[in-house]
Amino acid sequence: MKKIINTTNAPAPIGPYNQAVIANGFLFLSGQIAINPVSGLLVQTTIVEEAHQVMSNIKAVLLEASYKFEDVVKTTIFLSDMELFAAVNDVYGAYFDGNYPARETVAVKGLPKGVNVEISVTAFKG
Repeated sequence: MKKIINTTNAPAPIGPYNQAVIANGFLFLSGQIAINPVSGLLVQTTIVEEAHQVMSNIKAVLLEASYKFEDVVKTTIFLSDMELFAAVNDVYGAYFDGNYPARETVAVKGLPKGVNVEISVTAFKG
């Protein structure tokens, strides 16, 4: 059985998908980009602010599902350019307590709405 998770504290999906799905203790979060859920506008002033908005959106979905960053077991970071890696990595790392999940980071040709970073997450509660 699966449970669909959606919250108004994170941006609404821009396609035929949900913000997250819980299945057998796993929480699968769709990729989050830097859309401010209140204004509906992209946050792209700096890469640091963009990355913080992405992580804030992830946190909102985790909380809606009663999960925390400590429950995250796997992430994927998509970047528009690997030159952004260090800045995004610093922001990303600040959301974890040192018990980091497995992760890959890849540069891609393009991301939704022309953003610079998108992050997807898998969490687990056993």
